Amino acid sequence: MYVADSRSSKAPVAPAATRPGRREAAADTATGPDTGAAHGTDTADTADAADAVGRPGRAARAAVPGTVLALGTVSLVTDVSSEMVSAVLPLYLLTGLGLSPLGFGLLDGIQNGFSALVRLAGGHLADRRGRDGAPRHKAVAALGYGLSALCKPLLLLVHTVPLIGAVLAVDRTGKGLRTAPRDAMISLATEPAHRGRAFGVHRAMDTAGALLGPLTAFLVLRTAGGPLLADGGRQQGFQAVFAVSACVAVLGVLILLLFVPHRPDAAGPPSGPSGPQSGSPGLRDGLALLRRPDLRRLTLCAVLLGLTTVSDSFLYLLVQRRLGLATEYFPLLPLGTAAAFLLLAVPLGALADRIGRRRLFLAGHGVLLLAYGLLLSPLGGLPAVVCVLVLHGAFYASTDGVLAAAAADAVPPGQRGAGLALVGTGQALARFACSLAFGALWGVVGGTAALAWSAGALACCAAGAAFVLREPPSGPAGPAPAPGHTPVPGPTPTPAPAATDPEVPS
Repeated sequence: MYVADSRSSKAPVAPAATRPGRREAAADTATGPDTGAAHGTDTADTADAADAVGRPGRAARAAVPGTVLALGTVSLVTDVSSEMVSAVLPLYLLTGLGLSPLGFGLLDGIQNGFSALVRLAGGHLADRRGRDGAPRHKAVAALGYGLSALCKPLLLLVHTVPLIGAVLAVDRTGKGLRTAPRDAMISLATEPAHRGRAFGVHRAMDTAGALLGPLTAFLVLRTAGGPLLADGGRQQGFQAVFAVSACVAVLGVLILLLFVPHRPDAAGPPSGPSGPQSGSPGLRDGLALLRRPDLRRLTLCAVLLGLTTVSDSFLYLLVQRRLGLATEYFPLLPLGTAAAFLLLAVPLGALADRIGRRRLFLAGHGVLLLAYGLLLSPLGGLPAVVCVLVLHGAFYASTDGVLAAAAADAVPPGQRGAGLALVGTGQALARFACSLAFGALWGVVGGTAALAWSAGALACCAAGAAFVLREPPSGPAGPAPAPGHTPVPGPTPTPAPAATDPEVPS
C-alpha cells in the first residue's frame, strides 16, 4: 500500500456530528465534489460560513487540500527536470545542429502538439474504474510521468534531428497521459467555489520548478565547463544538463507514488449528462461531452486563441535577438516569465473565483497582446524586455489553471478526466499548428514581421472568443444549475452561487 493511501484530502461522506474535532470546512467537503455548496440555506452551513469569516486562515487552508499540495510538489520537481532541457534545447538545435527556423518550429510543435494525440486517451483511461471502484487517475498519471523520466537519459544518446524528434514525441506522450488525470484529481479534491485558487496554487508550485529549471541548467553548464556549441565544439555541457535532468525526473515519479492519495475524492459512481451511470464511461461518452453547450463553447474558444499564441521558445528567441544577449545567458530568459507566473498564479486564481474564470481567461490573452505590442514597439533595452517577460508570465497566470478550472465546472465528476482532455487537446493542437505556421512565416518574412502578423490574428481571435463566450440572457426563472449540481428540494430551488463559476451558464 502506498504511503499516501492512508491519508485522504477529503473526508468520507458522514454526518458532521459523528466526526468531532474535524474542521467545519471539511464537513462541507464531505457532501461531494460538486454538491458541497448546494445546501447554502442549512443552519449548519450558515454556522460554518460564519466560522470561516471569523477565521480566514482556516478557510484558506480548506480551499487547498493536501492532494493539491502533493501534486504540486510532483509538478515542481518534474518541471525542474523538463525546463532544464527546454531552456537549452532551442540553442542546442539552432546553434549547435544548425536547424532551420522551420525545422525548429516542427520540433517545437511536436512538444506542444504530439501530446494532444494521446491526451484524450489519457483522460478516458483515467476515468475508467478499477476493481476497487475508484478511477485510475493516479495510475495513468504515474505512467505519464514515468515515460517522461525515461526519455531524459535518451537525450544523451541521440545527436541527430530525427532521433531527437522521436525522443521528444515520447516525452510529450507522457505529458499527454498525465495532464488530464492530474487536473482531474485537483478538481475532484477541491470544493467548486475554490477551484480557481487550488489550480492557482498548483500552477504556482509547477512554475517554481519552471523557475528553478533554467537556473539549474545555467549552473550545470557553467560547472561542466563545456562550450555552448557556438563554434561546433564539444557537447559535455549539454550532456551534463540531460543527465541531471534524468535524475530529477525519477525523483518526481517517486513523490507521486508515495505521497499522492490513490482516491482523492469521495465521489460515487460516475455521472453523465443524463444522470448517474453504472460502470465506467466509454470513449464515445467522452467525445459526447462536446454536446454540452458550455464545454463546446469553451473548447472552441481555447482553439481560436491557441491558433495565435506564439510558443515560448520563439518568443525567447525574439527577445534574445532584440536585446543582443550572449548565448550563455539564453537559458535565463524563461526566469522572468516563471517569476511573474509564480507570483501571480494564486491571486489571479482567487480573482477568477470571484469575477468569473472565463472572463479572466479572455483578459489574460489581452495581456499577451500587450506583450507582443511592446516587443514590436520602438522601445528597447533591458526594461522593455523585462516588461515583456512579466506580461508573458501574467498571461500564463491568467489562463493556464483558470482554463482547467472553467472546464471542470462544465463536466460531470465521473467524466472529469475526459472533459479536461477535450479542452486541452483542442488547445494543444491549435498551438501545434501555430508553431508550424510561425516557423514557416519566420523563414519567409523574418521574426519581427511574423510576430506582427500573429499579434493581429490574436486580436481578431480574442474578439471572436469574447463573442463565443458571451453570457446568454437569463430567462424568467434565472439561469439553470451547472452540470453536476443538485438543487435543494423545495418550492424555490436555486443554485448556490459559490458552487459554480459565475461566468459558466448551463
